[in-house]
Amino acid sequence: MLEKIFESLLVRSRIVTILPVIFGLVGAFVLFFIASYDVLKVIFYTYNYFFDAGSNVDLHEDVVALIIGAVDLYLMALVLFIFSFGVYELFISEIEEFKQTKQSKVLEVHSLDQLKDKLAKVIIMVLVVNFFQRV
Repeated sequence: MLEKIFESLLVRSRIVTILPVIFGLVGAFVLFFIASYDVLKVIFYTYNYFFDAGSNVDLHEDVVALIIGAVDLYLMALVLFIFSFGVYELFISEIEEFKQTKQSKVLEVHSLDQLKDKLAKVIIMVLVVNFFQRV
């Protein structure tokens, strides 16, 4: 009797993993917006560079830094995105729409090791981009 109650509570406690899912998605969206803002700044700077007659500034270095920074932020957002979807699928429920479409295999996770592998690949890309940003 006590064992059944404990097991029931244990199974229901997995719902607490919704917190990293929600906040991971919020963090991913914030990073997507910040990176997109950086790309918009590059577009604005480039427009001003070419169409403003008084512009003598060489902005190649700034543009490259902003673009690499945006790519870095996009990759970090993808890490959070993959993490959120993976935690949701592993602990809460499988996402039925992933089974129906063949396009979203990248977000489909069946084990913790698979989630770690996917995250590790994207994190390595983040580190590579981060290295190039500092060079």
